[in-house]
Amino acid sequence: MSLNFHSVWQQVQPSPLLWLTVTLVVYVSSIKLYQKLKYNPLALPVLTSVCIIVALLVFSDTSYETYFSGVKLLHFLIGPATVALAIPLYHQLPKLISLWRPLSISLVIGALTGLVSSGIITASFGGSADMIISLLPRSTTMPIAMAISEHFGGTPSLTAVSVALTGIVGSIVALPVFHLLRIEDPVAKGVAMGVSAHAIGTARIIQFDEAMGAFSALAMSVTGILTAIFMPFVVEAMYASGLLS
Repeated sequence: MSLNFHSVWQQVQPSPLLWLTVTLVVYVSSIKLYQKLKYNPLALPVLTSVCIIVALLVFSDTSYETYFSGVKLLHFLIGPATVALAIPLYHQLPKLISLWRPLSISLVIGALTGLVSSGIITASFGGSADMIISLLPRSTTMPIAMAISEHFGGTPSLTAVSVALTGIVGSIVALPVFHLLRIEDPVAKGVAMGVSAHAIGTARIIQFDEAMGAFSALAMSVTGILTAIFMPFVVEAMYASGLLS
């Protein structure tokens, strides 16, 4: 019986439909659990889904390449989903126009802080040049981060993991931090979430307030563009300072 199961599994495992279906089922189940637990941040669907999928990959001895080939459709849909976040932002257009100066300054500082802090922290812990470059764009939404990482010689898969972890951790700690620091302004909350936790944080915060979600989407998008612009200068500065060799 076990031999028959093993034989069937070896034939089914490479099928793109298998891992696409598994991922969708796991994510829908995670959403149900999240709702049942009254939106507890520790039960974020992304976090729960990642843990379950990783466990399944390890248990079935499936490589990441095999899994990724099965979920390419979902990876492709990240782009359209990100663009769709412009809809709530359009509803906040008058407020956006009135705040463009402080928003511009905040986003430039946020993008630079994300890059520089990633590089310094990784280098301080003895990370290799490949690791440093891979983790530099961790505060950027995944499609942009992976493309930037690959362009500068990083490892896109490592970048993807760091981006996901950054978004998950940011989504969990953001609201308690806002409460602790007594930050009430929805624009400030949205921008902070978008800069630090990109799409995952935006998806979480938009559940509480559309205005926060709109400005989080703006911050996420602009941070991605600014990261792509600043990345060459940061990398060059790190080489000049000896942090990269």
